[in-house]
Amino acid sequence: MQYEASGKRLLQWRTLEMAHDVCPWWIGYWLASPIRKLFHNPRSILEPFVHEGMTVFEPGPGMGFFTLEMARMVGKGGLVVAVDIQIRMIENLARKAQRQGLSGRIDLRLANPTGMGINDLTGKVDFVLAFAVVHELPDAGLFFKESFAVLKSGGKLLFSEPSNHIEQSVFDKSLDYARRAGFKVESMPTIRSNQTAVLVK
Repeated sequence: MQYEASGKRLLQWRTLEMAHDVCPWWIGYWLASPIRKLFHNPRSILEPFVHEGMTVFEPGPGMGFFTLEMARMVGKGGLVVAVDIQIRMIENLARKAQRQGLSGRIDLRLANPTGMGINDLTGKVDFVLAFAVVHELPDAGLFFKESFAVLKSGGKLLFSEPSNHIEQSVFDKSLDYARRAGFKVESMPTIRSNQTAVLVK
């Protein structure tokens, strides 16, 4: 579990954070709060998709609300690759993972301004979780292309956005990007306060 935060790349990340509608790092404490489980229980949401031995990709993990649970679910033989643009989110998540004995199951990465830095995962990922994050990305189309490339054939992406924050037209536009990348919409499950789609490669 390593990441880099220095020099020119650090300046690029800071610029990327300021250029887009990215939640401030300190909001991560609320997003990772146990209170949130009252309406978004990670295990209940993830059980249909995440199983032991899987490789999972999660953009925008924040402080690990879903990440840590997925690490438990994939077991010792699985891996969760979590990519964020905010260094403080990654640092906090790294500490939590270490305290809970999950460091060996989580690969933490800092995104770069031109992509997620996941080319090494091409065709190796079983599941992608994009929960309340796509609207914060600088290029949703690129995200879906990168996710499609790393997924195995038949792999799934759970795409969910907060309905009180993201208009239906914006969600639909993101779905259009996903279709252009090659995804098919498998279902539209109900997740409280969210607009959601299960995409399949």
